[in-house]
Amino acid sequence: MTERIPCIREGCPNTILPATAARTGGYCMPCKQEMEREAHQRYIEANRRDVNLYEGMTDPVEILKIIHTRQVHDPLIRYVAYEQSKEQVYLSLSMEQQALMIDYAMQLIRTGADDTGKDILVYLVCYHDISLSAQIPELLEYEIYYPVILYKSTSAEVRDQLLQQVNTDDENRNNLLLMLAYIGDEVVVDQFQQWRQSPPRWADQLHVAPEYYTTEAGWELTNEGQRRDLFITPSYSLYKVKENEGADATSIGAPISMLLTCANNCEWCGSPLTTLIDLDVQHPALKNVAWNSERLQVQTCVICSCYGVVYMEMDSAGEPFWSAHNVMPMGADEIDLDDYAQLPPDAGRQFRIAAAPRQAFHASEWAMEPSSSQIGGHPGWVQDAEYPNCPCCASRMRAVGQLEWSEVEEYGDGMYYMFICEPCQMTAVSYQQS
Repeated sequence: MTERIPCIREGCPNTILPATAARTGGYCMPCKQEMEREAHQRYIEANRRDVNLYEGMTDPVEILKIIHTRQVHDPLIRYVAYEQSKEQVYLSLSMEQQALMIDYAMQLIRTGADDTGKDILVYLVCYHDISLSAQIPELLEYEIYYPVILYKSTSAEVRDQLLQQVNTDDENRNNLLLMLAYIGDEVVVDQFQQWRQSPPRWADQLHVAPEYYTTEAGWELTNEGQRRDLFITPSYSLYKVKENEGADATSIGAPISMLLTCANNCEWCGSPLTTLIDLDVQHPALKNVAWNSERLQVQTCVICSCYGVVYMEMDSAGEPFWSAHNVMPMGADEIDLDDYAQLPPDAGRQFRIAAAPRQAFHASEWAMEPSSSQIGGHPGWVQDAEYPNCPCCASRMRAVGQLEWSEVEEYGDGMYYMFICEPCQMTAVSYQQS
């Protein structure tokens, strides 16, 4: 039997055959391979170079084309990110540049790069509220039925085509109903009302009744068959000032009272309640809100809201208090407060509310990673649309804002959604995460 010899690498306990030692210089194969990987990594680190594809570029259209192009991976190249976010570049587009991006997106779709082309169109629809009525017939030719928000502004002819198709196209019916919901004009509203009164033959193939699809587009049918929007407008973004900009920076917008620790505690877990927002009702963001007190305060337990909806009522002075209608959700009684860090007292100090409104659907596509925190505007649902019912009047509550928790805490996750019932003067907060 051939005698094995030890690997010559210090600290290695392996033994190898003499023939292996002759091939590897005395090292076992695991050590030999690890040394080769280390040498390769040292070579990469010594020879890697930064490549700035945007150097000298000022045209946002050309910049966006590069941003949307997947670069071939090369370990010796480190691509420099553009100095602005994708969202910022899109918002800088002029009307002429928006048209150029539409043309580019359609070229991508025609050449088989559907995903990138659709992404570009979604950014344009959400950030600039553009109409794709001229492009929609071609999108339908390519059987593109998603993202459904692309069909928000379409012609009466295409709308009527979709109303016919939904009766026969079993495969795409879910998306067709959502497309119609986003169109949401009088003809569509009347059709959803007819479906509610006389369910179509295909209704039993759906998970929910046809009229419930409208909530994904941010509206519902009233008992009288009218459209009722489920979110307030206009929409104002909530920004967090960067540390190097200083807390008194005015270019971002006006200060807003947010993330305040309350004196009252949650009746489920015992932790202090948090005021997510405290905003003067005279602010333009709340111009379409009927609120009896001078300020709209939305309070919740940021821990228990992750388990279920938390409702708050208003006293005669307009101050929130824990609602007797709250029902403890499953799991809330097992919360260990030691597992949760308390928000620092200045958690909301660096937040500002934008000086000017933005498009109502700006943050509606959560997967686009827009600046999501806002007052007003269509919610950016992480999961399905879930507008809570008011426990007093049973009506769906309207969305008044949302707060992306990753903007609050370094490792935060998920979205807190804020709702109001104006007739009952109640607020509610729910939570979703991926």
